[in-house]
Amino acid sequence: MKPTFTEGGKLSAFGSLFDAMETFFYVPNETAKVRGAQIHDAIDSKRSIFFVIIALIPAILFGMWNIGYQHSLAVGCQDATIWCNFLYGLAVILPKIVVSYAVGLGIEIAVAQWKKEEVHEGFFVTGMLIPLIVPVNCPLWIIALATAFSVIFAKEVFGGTGMNIFNPALVTRAFLFFAYPSMMSGDKVWVNANYMDSINGTIDGYSAATPLGQLAAGEAVTAAPMDTIIGTIPGSIGETSFVAIMIGACILIWAGIASWKIILSTFVGGAVMAYFLRYGDAETLNFPWWEQLTVGGFAFGAVFMATDPVTAPRTEAGKWIFGLLIGAMAIIIRVLNPGYPEGMMLAILLMNVFAPLIDYCFVQSNINKRAKRAAIK
Repeated sequence: MKPTFTEGGKLSAFGSLFDAMETFFYVPNETAKVRGAQIHDAIDSKRSIFFVIIALIPAILFGMWNIGYQHSLAVGCQDATIWCNFLYGLAVILPKIVVSYAVGLGIEIAVAQWKKEEVHEGFFVTGMLIPLIVPVNCPLWIIALATAFSVIFAKEVFGGTGMNIFNPALVTRAFLFFAYPSMMSGDKVWVNANYMDSINGTIDGYSAATPLGQLAAGEAVTAAPMDTIIGTIPGSIGETSFVAIMIGACILIWAGIASWKIILSTFVGGAVMAYFLRYGDAETLNFPWWEQLTVGGFAFGAVFMATDPVTAPRTEAGKWIFGLLIGAMAIIIRVLNPGYPEGMMLAILLMNVFAPLIDYCFVQSNINKRAKRAAIK
């Protein structure tokens, strides 16, 4: 089939799409000839990205179940089986995944064909991350619009995968936050269809505030600490279960895909800042420092967003500084800004800007040290 899709073939207009499918199933025997994302290892970048998707599976599966579980609580059906909850969650998240991949990959394939380049594999992860970090009640057309904005203005204008400054999935969330703030308010509608309530009649939806939403409103968090660790709380689909996220972190570290230095330093920075800001009258200040690390998108951002090799520092020492600043900045924004209780998204995007500067400082410092040693000799 390959000659049909190569230059001069009848279907050469779909050459980039064929190349994407071919390299999906087969390991290519060619080496890279242009700038971009490079991996000097026994695997190519596409296989490393598949490891990230594997690491996301625990969070995805738990998120599916939690959607159905929260729905069952909302309609008063606490006896619903695990499979009923899981299938309900699958029906909610599957359209979001399909829309994310259809829009994002469609744009990337079109751009690659127009530029006569291969389709970069970066969106395989981005397309899965987007449905996991958006609210459950986010309409599909808004996801499509935010995904298109992210792919075009956060990736393609910079040259595609490996050239972008910001994490594309976080740009999608930032677009939603600033363009449609009501969708990112912290209240998640878990019941999609109308149902009959014996007291109130027909109900269009049910809103359940997340722990961070309660803190932003000046209320005490009603969820038990163990609930925030296990993940049986309202929240974005992939961000609720600290346990599932940590399983994904172990997979990424074991496979050598993600930097354990960034993950660890992000948690350390967040823990230290939360500990020193725990005093005060506001609920956000009295919230236990260790629970700050288990609620919202802190853990998910530390494991799957901050470790993005394209937008994170390359120097080993720079990774420590990068993670520490992300963790500290996320808690500062979350605690001291009642209008935006999350903080992780803005912290990572801000540090994406400074990642090249961090690398430059450490590289230049090493150059200066070597120059001094050479001068002494």
